[in-house]
Amino acid sequence: MTPRPASTQAVRLKKNLERAIAHGHPWLFREALTPLQAPAGTVVDVLDRRGRFIAKGLWDTGPIAVRIFSLVNRPLDAAFFATRIDEALGLREVAVPPHTDASRLIHGEGDRLPGLVVDRYGPYAIVILDNDAIDAHRDTIVDALLPALARRNIPHVALRQGRGPTRQLLPLAGELPPRILMVSERGMTLAVNLHDGQKTGLFLDHREARFAIRALCAALPAPRVLNLYGYTGGFSVAAGLGGASEVVTVDLAKPALDLAEKTWRANGLDPRHHRVHAERVDAFLTRATDAPFDIVIADPPSFAPNESSVTAALKAYRALHAAALLRVRDGGYYLAASCSSHIHRDAFEGTVRDAAHEKKRSIQVLQRMGAGMDHPVPLGFAQGDYLTTLLCRIHRR
Repeated sequence: MTPRPASTQAVRLKKNLERAIAHGHPWLFREALTPLQAPAGTVVDVLDRRGRFIAKGLWDTGPIAVRIFSLVNRPLDAAFFATRIDEALGLREVAVPPHTDASRLIHGEGDRLPGLVVDRYGPYAIVILDNDAIDAHRDTIVDALLPALARRNIPHVALRQGRGPTRQLLPLAGELPPRILMVSERGMTLAVNLHDGQKTGLFLDHREARFAIRALCAALPAPRVLNLYGYTGGFSVAAGLGGASEVVTVDLAKPALDLAEKTWRANGLDPRHHRVHAERVDAFLTRATDAPFDIVIADPPSFAPNESSVTAALKAYRALHAAALLRVRDGGYYLAASCSSHIHRDAFEGTVRDAAHEKKRSIQVLQRMGAGMDHPVPLGFAQGDYLTTLLCRIHRR
């Protein structure tokens, strides 16, 4: 952990960004500012080009030099973090639906706490300090966070560190979670691996889309459903609980599919109605000989981890949609999703449109979705609106 500097520094804008800051954009890139040599976590006053105060933030490493925390000149001290944390947790009391104990409690920039992510899984909370600036204030944040969580009956708190093989959970309070934990989402049981799973364990941001699939299946007569990039089977179980007669889950990761089957059984669903395929989605779509499905879901991992990969990502999305649309029966439904902030909604929808044109399909857009209410986004921060989900009806021309 980087030691937290005590003094406040000042940095001045070189570019015309005053309006963007006032509208809620929480990042300032290094090339937009006068030079400053300071440790990560240094509190900085951001000044406009005339030297007037406009924001207070934390100095960071990397291309993003300042993470903005306040547009008011106030100390970024223990009281400040305690207030912001309590405000974020208070929002979840109205933002999380009933019969749900898995949710995002603090959403970084969306809760005006850039870099701080806290997810709840039953009595366990997983904390991520996602940049060096916020990590420099770890002790202050933990001191404010633990009692706030305890007041909400979340006694077990762990910090997630590292990526890939170096990833680990460090206990901050109470006990570490078991390897596999069962949680509830709108009454649906989901098995989650908080130690090795993607993100903090589940894709919590897809709650509304899973609910939409469950409702759609309940409205159709025993539909057949294909879930591509199915991971641990959240969409699959939602379809099963909605009344799907058959669900096929495809994912390259065999451990994830094992968890999908465990989740299916945990909801009292008949194992005979669920098939899994541990293989690449493109290979499955190439060789699949099943009759077309009533519903096809395609929720791939991010195809665009950075701006330089956008062109290749759009090509990959078009290819995925073109192959997936051939697996949708005439009059059936297609749910397509992108989780990359670098792929804007219009561009993503364009890939669906282009694929439909190529395969001579007509598209009716039924619903556009993003993350749920526990993933708020500042109105002036387009990058925060990273999740694009499109539910369509498909017709052959």
